Amino acid sequence: EVQLVESGGGLVQTGGSLRLSCAASGFTFDDYAIGWFRQAPGKGREGVSCISNSDGSTYYADSVKGRFTISSDNAKTTVYLQMNSLRPEDTAVYYCRGWGINGNDYWGQGTQVTVSS
Repeated sequence: EVQLVESGGGLVQTGGSLRLSCAASGFTFDDYAIGWFRQAPGKGREGVSCISNSDGSTYYADSVKGRFTISSDNAKTTVYLQMNSLRPEDTAVYYCRGWGINGNDYWGQGTQVTVSS
């Protein structure tokens, strides 16, 4: 059974930090890219960051560059999103997504991040 399980969300003050985790199982981790997406109330889902587990290349949305860092532990099949200097506009449900070279596409259930001003 394929699973992507997010954890690490919570309530933090402006300027604070959180580390999200996405624990993956049920598929060949090295053949997938794993990304973080978020959806704020009343808005569409947007891409935040992603990492290729095959070559380690990364992508960041302009809104999080310099503040967020994505990393992958292939031995633990877990992807992390370190979020620093958090802002109220970062408040959203954060989702983990895995997509593979075979076209498979999986989503986690999401974890809430709330940044208070």
